[in-house]
Amino acid sequence: MNQTALASRRPWKDRRVVLGVTGGVAAYKSVQVARDLTRLGAVVDVVMTSSAQKFVAPLSFEGVTGRRALTDLFSAEGAALHLRLGRDADAVCVAPATADFLARAAHGRADDLLCTTLLATRAPVVICPAMNDRMFAHPQVQANLAHIRDALGYHVAGPAEGPLAVGEGEGPGRMLEAWQIVEHVGRALGRDQALAGRTVLVTAGPTREPVDPVRFLGNRSSGRMGFALAQAAWRRGCRVTLISGPSALPWPEGVDVVPVETALDMLDAVSSLIPAADVTMFAAAVADFRPADPIGRKLKRGEAGPEPTLRLTANPDVAADTRALRKPGSVAVGFALETHDVVANARGKMEAKGFRLLVANDATEPGAGFEVDTNRVTLLDAAGGVEELPLQSKEEVAEAILDRVARMLTADA
Repeated sequence: MNQTALASRRPWKDRRVVLGVTGGVAAYKSVQVARDLTRLGAVVDVVMTSSAQKFVAPLSFEGVTGRRALTDLFSAEGAALHLRLGRDADAVCVAPATADFLARAAHGRADDLLCTTLLATRAPVVICPAMNDRMFAHPQVQANLAHIRDALGYHVAGPAEGPLAVGEGEGPGRMLEAWQIVEHVGRALGRDQALAGRTVLVTAGPTREPVDPVRFLGNRSSGRMGFALAQAAWRRGCRVTLISGPSALPWPEGVDVVPVETALDMLDAVSSLIPAADVTMFAAAVADFRPADPIGRKLKRGEAGPEPTLRLTANPDVAADTRALRKPGSVAVGFALETHDVVANARGKMEAKGFRLLVANDATEPGAGFEVDTNRVTLLDAAGGVEELPLQSKEEVAEAILDRVARMLTADA
């Protein structure tokens, strides 16, 4: 998750989240989870077990949420605190979830405030396991996880593989990073009836067209817009595949990623996946041309001469060339980065490639386009509609685009 974009926004804004923290080393990450959820606009009630307080002080959570951390089943607020927490929550997340907690939750124990809150809530529950890899592999832990997931309907997020506590090596059992947990909470909060269960295909990033083994032709696309679209679609309950050119961004959480290099690679990947897609969003900045005769070894300066010539050939038009493969009734969304006559040029592109929605923006406008966190776009639809959106984060632009797609799918139903 882009830390600079952590401003109050959907689906976290004004939602109530109970964050349960149990007694594991990974509890230090939960402070960041609480902070990020709060920055995104959620009201966060942190519930700590007695063991959790051995690892992180309750005051740390109060400092990042502005709310007192809750620790006692029977408190001055009354014996029914767990009922209030469970009733008011829009989502419950337990991070870290230790092996002991998994056993107690699986058996419906009610011996502390966190377990009683779980019994009292009907909100979606996200469980983030964290423990040593040998403990995680134990058959009883696996049985508890299966029961929590299959019988109770809780969403199990992780664990990841990686370095464990000092001296424990590496393996499965590491708790997800804070930004990943926040995204799983976002999916619990953001399920969209029109989009949930849909198959979504997104292209993103630049392509690199080789000149020789060390040089390429490319562009300045960072992939941020496509990544934001893929992540937002996943939060709404979609099955998402992201076909991405080279990017320095972390892969979106929960999204299947197909990395590619060239326009030809992207064409092959899109061609194989687009027949099953209910929604396809062509956000990649595919190079229009590639070197016609890439060299198999590094081209030396002395060999090229004072005025080297590079012969180019046209690349495939990924959106146009796969148009016939689109699923009947699906929604195709195009993107147009222009420098002049933005709406007119975008409208022509939309009609030529059969897009139902086109997202246009001006590459010359400050704060929009490549390599920035914000964008100002104009949405064009096939009925002739034009909607100008204000300058906003690319995450917010992604939500606006998906709102339009959801309305289209609903109208088609």
